[in-house]
Amino acid sequence: MISGRAAAHAAALALAVVATDQATKALVRGGVELGDRDGILPGVELVYVRNRGVAFGLLADGGPLLVLVGAACVAALLAFFALHSRRPLVWLPTGLLLGGAAGNLIDRLRDGFVTDFIDLPLWPAFNLADACITIGVLSLLYVLEGPPRHAD
Repeated sequence: MISGRAAAHAAALALAVVATDQATKALVRGGVELGDRDGILPGVELVYVRNRGVAFGLLADGGPLLVLVGAACVAALLAFFALHSRRPLVWLPTGLLLGGAAGNLIDRLRDGFVTDFIDLPLWPAFNLADACITIGVLSLLYVLEGPPRHAD
């Protein structure tokens, strides 16, 4: 049985991620020229990049396949959540992963590409949805493994 409280927390977090992700991308598309760079902090640049692929621009010609694979991943995540919704904190990675996936899927369906705008040294440009997906995967690992156990 799905925990209503966990589902509400996951949904609220996913909606917050999507709203914030889409707002930041709209600001970049409206205020930064494609390819322009602006240092905002030491080692961090604001740049407008159109990513037609997945992580690191891989599979740039994937088109509908990327949407299908993304949908399959979301379905698997929802199935996992349905089976484990009573596990402590499972709503956190679920909300982050769903919100991140939805934010990038909205871009892909609307524009045919994902807007990336945060550029770190030695790392491809990314966006808030990407950051939430990464944090979501790490927090999912924590939820699956649980807190560190100490030998007695």
